[in-house]
Amino acid sequence: MHTKDITYKSADKTLTGYLADGSKGGKAPGILVCHQGGGLRDHEKERARMLAELGYVAFALDMYGTVVTKMEEAMPLMNALLADPNELRARARAGLDVLKAQPNVDTKRLAAIGFCFGGGLVLELSRAMPELSCVVAFHPGMSGPTALAQKDERPVKAKVMVCAGQLDPLIPSEARERFLSLMKDAGADCQFITYALAGHSFSDKSVDALNMPHFKYHAPTDRRSWAAMRDLFEETLGKP
Repeated sequence: MHTKDITYKSADKTLTGYLADGSKGGKAPGILVCHQGGGLRDHEKERARMLAELGYVAFALDMYGTVVTKMEEAMPLMNALLADPNELRARARAGLDVLKAQPNVDTKRLAAIGFCFGGGLVLELSRAMPELSCVVAFHPGMSGPTALAQKDERPVKAKVMVCAGQLDPLIPSEARERFLSLMKDAGADCQFITYALAGHSFSDKSVDALNMPHFKYHAPTDRRSWAAMRDLFEETLGKP
């Protein structure tokens, strides 16, 4: 596996992402990894390495252009992007362009995964980036504009998977039903997997330190949702 930081631009914004290349010199599917509201941290870099270990080329993008250490620093950055969908999509597009530019990436086999804020982002990308074959959203925020938009005429070409905890306070039942209705209206190939004992950020071992109700790492759900992702990747992208 080869890993490195990559600095790139979105308009006049300098961003720094993290590449993990497990292709071993051959052509492999490329996976875009979209970070949580706290920014690009060890959690997403670890996931990129886990994907590389499976034989993929993974690029963990940077949506903020700065390293944040506290949630109160991250919230204004996240909210500014949620309030400006064009900028949100532009920064995500810049990250996908870096992934596609890697020499070992098979640009006909592309996918995106995201966590929390990044989960909501990949659901938006299922409409905004038709070259993505599938997207997987882990514990996405569903109380924001990307998931609860009004009727959206853009098609959803990607296969969509959502892995969500039933105890997640950021995915109220009405938001889940609204999302599923939007996917149905779009004719999307969509799976919504609910894990009864899990809350928000169930994939992130560091979340317990926040001591917030129903924000908790849950190892069985982390393992099961990752296995579901792998099944979708093999169905959609083929084996790397």
